[in-house]
Amino acid sequence: MFDFLIAMLTIASLYGLMALGLNLQAGYAGLLNFGHIAFAGLGAYATGILLQAGWSPLAGIGLGVLLAMALGWCIARLGRQLGSDYWGIATLAIAEILRVIATNEGWLTGGAQGIGAIPALFENFSRQANALLFLCICLGTLLLAALACERLAAGRFGRALRLMREEPQLAACLGYDLTSLKSRAIMTGAAITAIAGSLYAHYMSFVGPDYLLASETFLLWTMLMIGGLGNTRGVLLGVVLVQAAYIMVPFAKDHLGFSSDLAGALRLGLIGVILLGCLLWRSEGLLPEQVRKLP
Repeated sequence: MFDFLIAMLTIASLYGLMALGLNLQAGYAGLLNFGHIAFAGLGAYATGILLQAGWSPLAGIGLGVLLAMALGWCIARLGRQLGSDYWGIATLAIAEILRVIATNEGWLTGGAQGIGAIPALFENFSRQANALLFLCICLGTLLLAALACERLAAGRFGRALRLMREEPQLAACLGYDLTSLKSRAIMTGAAITAIAGSLYAHYMSFVGPDYLLASETFLLWTMLMIGGLGNTRGVLLGVVLVQAAYIMVPFAKDHLGFSSDLAGALRLGLIGVILLGCLLWRSEGLLPEQVRKLP
């Protein structure tokens, strides 16, 4: 039971990091990024490739962040000529292109088999000590990212992003460079998500094309929509609720004795019911964004 709780908290903290990165783009800036998981995939693959070449874990994380930020900059520039809905489809296509490349370029990425034997960060410690120390790193990183997002949201940059989201023409008239705002929002979110991807590769000791599936991005979107777009606390609440749903179903399976296939369907169904309930009765999420109003 102890190992199970440690594992669930670790995975939840990593998804929390990815969700915070997406919230910077979708919640604050109003950008429809349907390929967000590509940033986590770049972080994971950079870690796996550099560790295979004998580099340190910090080098893998650093390269992953740089690649993710470079991709974010390119995606932002792509959006200059596209409407928001077409831009969202384009981001989904970019993530799928990266997944196809990862699947076919076996000389670099291991192909469909991926890259295995990625060492744990604390492999010289006992299994339980390694798990606890890794959880502390994940929770500490999540806390720092949440505080940074809160500070960004409360500052001039966050206010500029909200203005661009609500009134882009007014923001342009006030002298804001919309392309620059989009680029900085996407690159910041990409950096946070790439760190989560690198840590996830260490945790799973493996990275493969499944890390780039579109369903992972839509799972993150579900967390944001349940918790509340544009609210850091709401995002973390959405992560907790979705992870709780994932935990409850295996326990119900053991007690009620239904099949694994049915358990997978019930897991998706339970998350869908939670999302549908929020859309019907709390369309802005359980903890909606608190926007200051002029008296």
